[in-house]
Amino acid sequence: MDAHLSAAAPVSLGSPLVSVHDVRHLYHRGGAADLLVLDDVRLTLRDNEIVALLGRSGCGKSTLLRIIAGLMPPTSGEVAIAGAPVKGPASEVAMVFQSFALFPWLTVLENVEIGLEALGVPAEERRKRAVGAIDLIGLDGYEIAYPKELSGGMRQRVGLARALVVHPKVLLMDEPFSALDVLTAETLRTDLLDLWCEGRMPIESVLIVTHNIEEAVLMCDRILLFSSNPGRILAEIKVALPRPRNRLDPAFRQLVDDIYARMTVQSQGKPVREGLFRGTGISMVLPRVSPNIQAGLMEAVAAEPYNGRADLPPLTANLQMEIDDLFPIAETLQLLRFAELAEGDLRLTEAGRRFVQGGPDERKKLFAQHLVAYVPLAGHIKHVLDERAAHRAPATRFRDELEDQMSEEDADKTLRAVISWARYAEVFAYDESSGVFSLDNPS
Repeated sequence: MDAHLSAAAPVSLGSPLVSVHDVRHLYHRGGAADLLVLDDVRLTLRDNEIVALLGRSGCGKSTLLRIIAGLMPPTSGEVAIAGAPVKGPASEVAMVFQSFALFPWLTVLENVEIGLEALGVPAEERRKRAVGAIDLIGLDGYEIAYPKELSGGMRQRVGLARALVVHPKVLLMDEPFSALDVLTAETLRTDLLDLWCEGRMPIESVLIVTHNIEEAVLMCDRILLFSSNPGRILAEIKVALPRPRNRLDPAFRQLVDDIYARMTVQSQGKPVREGLFRGTGISMVLPRVSPNIQAGLMEAVAAEPYNGRADLPPLTANLQMEIDDLFPIAETLQLLRFAELAEGDLRLTEAGRRFVQGGPDERKKLFAQHLVAYVPLAGHIKHVLDERAAHRAPATRFRDELEDQMSEEDADKTLRAVISWARYAEVFAYDESSGVFSLDNPS
């Protein structure tokens, strides 16, 4: 195992500011089986550190953040802040959301003051503190502006000021830069780090949820890497690089590479195949990744300078994608046996190379073979259509099967994915108006 990485829960001396003990959380889904989102999560957050919860979208990071904030109770386990169990909204924490979450009818000043008003702070004092927070985050002069008059970056600064003004012990940040453009996110990220390093923020620690690997390495003292389905802490990664950090520093790049490698391996240490998709067999939840996008990624990996095997960090950078954009495509190629995803690399299989080299008809034929062989739901639909005399079946027949194992939303997404793949490969057809699958006219 790399020297930066360990599978054990974080351990250090002194009393932790935040302690999460054996947290487990399930979402109830009506008639379907409960979905286990978090399992056996243990972590600590201590004074004077920024810690990231890094993982794929849907792995339970935001759920854990809300549990820590006391906005929802865990199914089991306990969260404590400064030694006191969290039994509801925690006054020691403040939260910055991805979606800004400002009141559009309030001015910047009123939005920042609202938390202090809820705490019963006198008007004169809350005005003074709110003005100070607005000045701190660089929005001096915009006190009477409304959210609609501000850019996305400015609105997120208002959200940050609103969190800081209540002087929390812990600042929780739920993907705070993901809704911003690249340059705005970089500016706000840098300004936040400057305030932290200068000791100007009235907080003791920061816990940030992200799926951006470089962002985590750039900002954090420790990174807790989450696995998916259910969410567990797969590894603790200590970032010992001095600040300010340089993305081009070989040590920075090596750590980013190490994390990519960990994210392409299951917790058992085995390379993934279809295992990162929830469920097994026909109940596997599939992503909506079009065949054209799959072909595009295979073509990119087959071309120079990769020649069939690409290191994920430079590939992601060259394609201007993040892990949540790239991984579903790469994992779908892996499911179809067109590629292998392991140790931070994406490698085309022999079938993947044949696909890239083939013409349109050869590509469709190869895709059809792999779709029926390696995607259980596609094979199941094809088998049912073959067995019926009319070679027709209503979509409800398969949707009901899926909804016994997953949510309605996941069932729809999965069925739509298979329809898209089957149409491209001309394996079977689906009529939108009647909601019927058939073999009549696959094209």
